[in-house]
Amino acid sequence: MTSTGIRLHAPAPGWSIAADVVVVGSGVAGLTAALRCEAAGLDTVVVTKARLDDGSTRWAQGGVAAALGEGDTPGQHLDDTLVAGAGLCDEEAVRILVTEGPDAVRRLIDTGAHFDESSEGGLALTREGGHHRRRIAHAGGDATGAEISRALVEAVRARGLRTIENALVLDLLTDADGRTAGVSLHVMGEGQHDGVGAVHAPTVVLATGGMGQVFSATTNPSVSTGDGVALALRAGAEVSDLEFVQFHPTVLFLGPDAEGQQPLVSEAVRGEGAHLVDADGVRFMVGQHELAELAPRDIVAKGILRRMLEQDAEHMFLDARHFGAEMWEQRFPTILAACRAHGIDPVTDPIPIAPAAHYASGGVRTDSHGRTTVPGLYACGEVACTGVHGANRLASNSLLEGLVYAERIAADIARERSDSGLHARVPQPVPYSEQPAHPLLAPEARFAIQRIMSEGAGVLRSAESLARAADQLEQLHAEARGALDENGKTAEPGVDTWEATNLLCVARVLVAAARLREETRGCHWREDRPERDDTDWRRHIVVRLNPDRTPTVDTTETALFPPTRSEAPAPRRPQEQ
Repeated sequence: MTSTGIRLHAPAPGWSIAADVVVVGSGVAGLTAALRCEAAGLDTVVVTKARLDDGSTRWAQGGVAAALGEGDTPGQHLDDTLVAGAGLCDEEAVRILVTEGPDAVRRLIDTGAHFDESSEGGLALTREGGHHRRRIAHAGGDATGAEISRALVEAVRARGLRTIENALVLDLLTDADGRTAGVSLHVMGEGQHDGVGAVHAPTVVLATGGMGQVFSATTNPSVSTGDGVALALRAGAEVSDLEFVQFHPTVLFLGPDAEGQQPLVSEAVRGEGAHLVDADGVRFMVGQHELAELAPRDIVAKGILRRMLEQDAEHMFLDARHFGAEMWEQRFPTILAACRAHGIDPVTDPIPIAPAAHYASGGVRTDSHGRTTVPGLYACGEVACTGVHGANRLASNSLLEGLVYAERIAADIARERSDSGLHARVPQPVPYSEQPAHPLLAPEARFAIQRIMSEGAGVLRSAESLARAADQLEQLHAEARGALDENGKTAEPGVDTWEATNLLCVARVLVAAARLREETRGCHWREDRPERDDTDWRRHIVVRLNPDRTPTVDTTETALFPPTRSEAPAPRRPQEQ
């Protein structure tokens, strides 16, 4: 691994603390990793961008998928996951997920999470898209993420873990040998720590969540600006499969100009029998797939968009009026309240829906223990690409992946510390250069990036739309770089400019990968290349950032991921950009 030497323009750290492990992120993946590291005797610090419970996990409605029901098996869960992943899942990674998943859920329950129970006293399980069995455990009807977040946050506080809230991570710190030495971060607001500082640690776990804010309309919270992927790229890590952004099929339609976080209508609503219909009440998914409305998400999203294009409509409808008031109030109280807050009563009216950006199936490339290509840097949850999701995530596998791979990361860190005796090691970061290495964008660039990405790299893509998006993004990058190179000027360092700069970084990489993949697969839909091409494209796209800030985009030789750590890198097919 070769460091790029790139960092965000920011003041030098004015304070620092030391730890064995720093976990960046406080969703299901981050807090699980932190709790397991602390239980192994490792001095652990949790850094999170807002409050401990403000990440994407709390917004998860559907539940956790695991083979917990009678007659269900990990093998059946594996089969459904591989089908949804459209030929690009790492089968061994999926096997780990489905085999270790049931016990990981039980440990989560032991931690304090309360899941809904059936009348017989066992877990109440439901179905979602792509699943052939009822294997989704849920809490509070449709508030699973909020309950998981509550339980994990309470456990973290009960254990007395050190936490730094309202802290935006900036860059990875490394030592003279290129190993991880901690992170720099900016704490927003007064407290024990304020302004730019550092956590020095030989191990960093990225669990920063997704990058949905790169699009105008998304189900992701405002904090999901791709900070972890951008940090990893600047640190020299490889990212993979970033072109596979899942657009959730059923997001409450609030108008053609709606921006920011949009209310999600969980797939579990369809799992309980809701129907997708057009304005005439016709169920248009029937006949398109054996599972109709419960087909994998990419197929349903495409079906909705096709019908919208055919009818020149801005949205379709989700009809669950037959549920009745009691079922809505007991099973889906959160969704019911969100709909009514926007003037829609799903008890009496169909719900207007349209696809919106939801989940990044790709991310920072890891092995089966969460190790990235940078020594000492791990990643789990949505920021990571473990190979589990392939070209399209199976519904409710995300929370499970966060649980399972966070536990594997903690076990690997503890094992490595025990083997190498690194407990007493105090990392010495390379001195902080006073010269800004990366130009910052003005805050308003965020909205330009979102518009460019929604128009050119949204649900439906083409060579023309992606080329236009690439040109527009490059113009934003060139303007910022030109100002820095010519007169040393850049936007004022701050949360808004750092976030806009991170969004541009991940947007450029996403578009570069999407332009290269000249086929339609999973949630990557090229209208000019409508067929899946296993001969040329059953392989992964891997991107890394060069010191001159340009991306190098390669493809793997096969659908297998190369190792993240080896003396001789696996062969790649270099691609022209």
